[in-house]
Amino acid sequence: LGFLGADLAMARDCAGAGVVHSHTWYANMAGHLARTLHGPAHVMTMHSLEPLRPWKAEQLGGGYALSSWMERTAVTGADRVVAVSAAMREDVLRVYPEVSPDRVRVIHNGIDADAYRADPRTDALHRHGIDPERPYALFVGRVTRQKGLPHLLRAAFGLPPEAQLVLCCGQPDTPRIAAEVAALVEELRTVRDGVFRVDGMLDPTSVRQLLTHARVFVCPSVYEPMGIVNLEAMACGTAVVASAVGGIPEVVADAETGTLVPFEARPDATGEPADPEKFAGRLGLAIGELIADPARAERFGA
Repeated sequence: LGFLGADLAMARDCAGAGVVHSHTWYANMAGHLARTLHGPAHVMTMHSLEPLRPWKAEQLGGGYALSSWMERTAVTGADRVVAVSAAMREDVLRVYPEVSPDRVRVIHNGIDADAYRADPRTDALHRHGIDPERPYALFVGRVTRQKGLPHLLRAAFGLPPEAQLVLCCGQPDTPRIAAEVAALVEELRTVRDGVFRVDGMLDPTSVRQLLTHARVFVCPSVYEPMGIVNLEAMACGTAVVASAVGGIPEVVADAETGTLVPFEARPDATGEPADPEKFAGRLGLAIGELIADPARAERFGA
């Protein structure tokens, strides 16, 4: 309920505005309240949909029902809805059929191209013990069900022996996923070397260097309306292996800038793959092919 209090405070400060533009479910509710209280047009950008992120219940508990209600209230009342990909627009109209299609526009997310360029320096690699002479696959993202890190870790058991795996991990969503990932990392380290976990926020220079020198960047998400991190990797000249979900195929061109891995979701709305072993196998095969073929990886990253 603290979010509602913050939303009311933000809405109060919107008095006199002609248009209010909001992002994310909690701020979108503030935009809705501002429209209700003061009358400005409300434009909301949707980066994800609560009903398509059922694992949030693991993180939020009873708060997941509240966040879902707040999102539905805001999106059905908005004057315009911006979807960050064409796939996201389809999801909005499917999940919220009461929203008129002519109110939903697609504006893809972008990045600052000046902030993401290839960096030939290797300071960040040496600082974290990564061997720049050996190829590595890189993951950058939060430790959450959405980002699919456990599937990547299971895939890594089958990677070529020369491959390193570098995990730049944000804060875990829950103790449960934190423990699962930690156990998989430790198990992986018993059968192969070169497994590096870098926790916490890295400075932009370090991220650029890690992206630049990776043989392949991996995005194993089970749900991804856009996938900005793939743009960042591509801007640094790195090939991408990513699950073919959501807006990712609008970013990664299969067999041109990377490899898209087929993903079939379970029918029970959990968001998990129907066959986790099959998905991990496909993921590992795609990564391994680029690890073993530097010329192809370089062509994808060009």
